Amino acid sequence: MAAAGEIVVPGGIMDFTRTPGGRKIATMLSVAAVVAVMAGVWMWGQQPDYRVLFATYNDRDGGAIVAELEKMNIPYKYSDGGTIMVPSDRVYDARLKLASQGLPKGGNVGFELMENQKLGSSQFVEQINFQRAMEGELARSIESVSSVQAARVHLAMPKDSVFVTEQKTPTASVLLNLYPGRTLDAQQVSAIVHLVASSVPELSPKSVTLVDQNGNLLSDSGKPPATGLDPTQMKYVQELQQNVARRIESIISPIVGAGNVRAEATADVDFSRSEQATESYKPNQTPDAMAIRSQQSSESQNGNGGAAGVPGALSNQPPAPATAPITSPAPGKTAAPAAASATPSNTRKDSTVNYELDKTIQYVQQGSGGLKRLSVAVVVNYRNAAGKDGKPAQTPLSAAEMDQITNLVKEAMGYNQQRGDTLNIVNSPFASPKIEPIPETPLWKQPATIEMAKTTGKYILMGIALLLLYLRVLKPLLKKLSEPLALPPAAAQGGEGAMQLGHDGAMALSAGQRNYQDNLTRAQQLAKDDPRVVANIVKTWVGGNE
Repeated sequence: MAAAGEIVVPGGIMDFTRTPGGRKIATMLSVAAVVAVMAGVWMWGQQPDYRVLFATYNDRDGGAIVAELEKMNIPYKYSDGGTIMVPSDRVYDARLKLASQGLPKGGNVGFELMENQKLGSSQFVEQINFQRAMEGELARSIESVSSVQAARVHLAMPKDSVFVTEQKTPTASVLLNLYPGRTLDAQQVSAIVHLVASSVPELSPKSVTLVDQNGNLLSDSGKPPATGLDPTQMKYVQELQQNVARRIESIISPIVGAGNVRAEATADVDFSRSEQATESYKPNQTPDAMAIRSQQSSESQNGNGGAAGVPGALSNQPPAPATAPITSPAPGKTAAPAAASATPSNTRKDSTVNYELDKTIQYVQQGSGGLKRLSVAVVVNYRNAAGKDGKPAQTPLSAAEMDQITNLVKEAMGYNQQRGDTLNIVNSPFASPKIEPIPETPLWKQPATIEMAKTTGKYILMGIALLLLYLRVLKPLLKKLSEPLALPPAAAQGGEGAMQLGHDGAMALSAGQRNYQDNLTRAQQLAKDDPRVVANIVKTWVGGNE
């Protein structure tokens, strides 16, 4: 069997590196192999750090994302759970480029469903596609809420009817999948309900049902609470109590120091609502001070006129013109009475005055949320002062300081004695909790140190591998190929370092003979000494197509 680096030829073995061309080729191949190995080690050391691109996606979006990453020549790999990871320096670039193409789309289909309408689609199919698009768009909008991980919307949209009595209103059901540890408060639930109701025509907020992934009904706003307590009212009371306690602590802390005062408040709030209408009349006043609404006066005179004059024909004739001068009676004498005296008449005068009524109408509406009573308890810590031995000691506050704190607390809480408010302030030392010393993390256990050690170790291993390749492979190879070929002295046939002739007449050149010119000289000498052997060798070469 031929050794490494030797070529077996009929009649002997020939070292490939003896020829100048062979040595060049061997040198080039060896250097290329070593450089390739060193480059591989270097690339392994420079492997990028992969970060998460997308963690949650469906199969359809995953295929589209991978296809786009291949188009953008961005390397990627999968981690546990199917997470797609890309190099850390290209995470945000990849996300922005994928977002510009609408990836990931999610499991919901929006109005892009209407873009791929087939020719000849029926009205029923178009209506179904429109409803699916509406449900998908609403689900995407709801998923924009920070606490919502995924959402599904189901719309029940009845057909329009020309008969008013047969018209039905649409309804909606929403299933929410919240993030672990997240909840929705009443305002967020109401916002989602009104969002869905405002997006569908003629959909009332009362017809929207909201359910979470645990089957809890979130939109049960139409029914009163089973316990008789309104969550909104309870939240208002809690905020009121916390606000009072916070105001007290904020005004006392600068005097006794931060953390040396604790306050709690209990508020009795009246949530009942009442309305009252009152109509009252004041007593009568003097006519001069009263306003006249209307005034009416009337006067009538009634007289009865009888017959006058002397009875006879003369009295029935018109009077003749006067022929004698009319003279007035003498003083002291009265005129002669007429033939008959005149009948007396009746006179009547009426006056009606209407005055304005002094009336008061009052409507009183008392809103809910009125504060009926407030109780506050405050605990103040002892003051820290130096003792007789110079060590820190706690001393109680003086009476003047307690009075000052009491007055400040009353002003901060809005103390009202008539309302029945109570205040209790206690000066007592606080029990200091036992603080367990947290052991300091050793340097070799700190995450930053571990990460730095990993990075340093990777570069050290890379350097050691490159150094070993150079010292053990590349340097000896270059040294061996650069040495001149030395021709050992001729030895007896069958001895070490001599040319051997086998039983088949083949010639093998010893591995110790490294000079091509010397080998050529010896071959020529052999051809002169024993031509038959050389002829057999050439014949064997020709017959074996060598």
